[in-house]
Amino acid sequence: MAFPRRSPLHDAHVAAGARLVLFGGWEMPLSYPTGTVVEHLACRRSAACFDVSHLGTVRVEGPDAWDRLQRSLSNDLRRIAPGHAQYSHLLGDDGSVVDDVIVWWTADDSFDVMPNASNTVPVRQALGGDDITAGRAVIAVQGPEARSLLGGVAPDLAAVPRFGVRQAMWQRVPVTVAGTGYTGEDGVEIAVPAEAAGSLWSAVVGAGVVPAGLGARDTLRLEAGLPLYGHELGPGITPVQAGLSWVVGWDKPELRGRDVLVAERRDGPRRRLRGIVAGRRPLRDGAAVSAGGVTIGHCTSGSFSPVLGRGIALAYLDSTAAAGAATTGLPVVVDLRGTPVDATTVPLPFVAGSPAR
Repeated sequence: MAFPRRSPLHDAHVAAGARLVLFGGWEMPLSYPTGTVVEHLACRRSAACFDVSHLGTVRVEGPDAWDRLQRSLSNDLRRIAPGHAQYSHLLGDDGSVVDDVIVWWTADDSFDVMPNASNTVPVRQALGGDDITAGRAVIAVQGPEARSLLGGVAPDLAAVPRFGVRQAMWQRVPVTVAGTGYTGEDGVEIAVPAEAAGSLWSAVVGAGVVPAGLGARDTLRLEAGLPLYGHELGPGITPVQAGLSWVVGWDKPELRGRDVLVAERRDGPRRRLRGIVAGRRPLRDGAAVSAGGVTIGHCTSGSFSPVLGRGIALAYLDSTAAAGAATTGLPVVVDLRGTPVDATTVPLPFVAGSPAR
């Protein structure tokens, strides 16, 4: 397999003047000539489209598909039914997150599991199934006007409800569309065969949806308080610490890392994820967070919020400090390469999404 991998939409990004970067083994657009802030605000105020083809797709099919996923993933498939999507975790024996995935339950005995780009191989090894990533593109259309603008191009694609999954047609080509996304806004994600991806992308952009890159995708998910694998999730980090206990099917007879997770839920984790807001200076991941001169944690993701006009960060704080931060704003200091920056803890999300969310 060629490295770096390229999306079926690569030529469209080059033609649009996108700035390309390596991400998870893929060459993907970071931003377009309009810039990340413009792309970010387009998603918050109107609609933006993202090429997320770097995400993996592992198709698990057959009479034992449901049992395999139910045994292997943290969430409980009994909570949903065919035609729905579910956020879940692949856990290690210590209860930490090996990867976070979206499961699209497309038919009775067929599931498309979408892991992060760098984790497609280990997720497939854990679940079985077929890696069909190379044969399709995935286009996310997100924002308060996403459905109305997409509806002018393909009404069936725009009509899928939030966390619903449907099979539809685009120019006589079968596609799968789900009411999912990673921006905090309403919208859909469309898995389209590679040969038809360019025409769909062009039609969406032609309808007035603004192309956006990974830069805006990251600042949008950060404003929405959504975790990113390798930052808020990963080795040594459990769903309980991340505030994602709802992703755990506590009543499942088989749950990897159960003893660790049950103990954390009972006794409280040693650290918890919290939001931090500062002045206009962007906050950065890895920065130490202190209160009263004592280090209480570190930032896991940080940037500048285009909506708030302030620096924001997600941070893991020790349980005592995090408990106080959950009810009232806790004054903290963020160490930005030796420069102390005054900040305050705040509830998540930093920015609420569109009303449809």
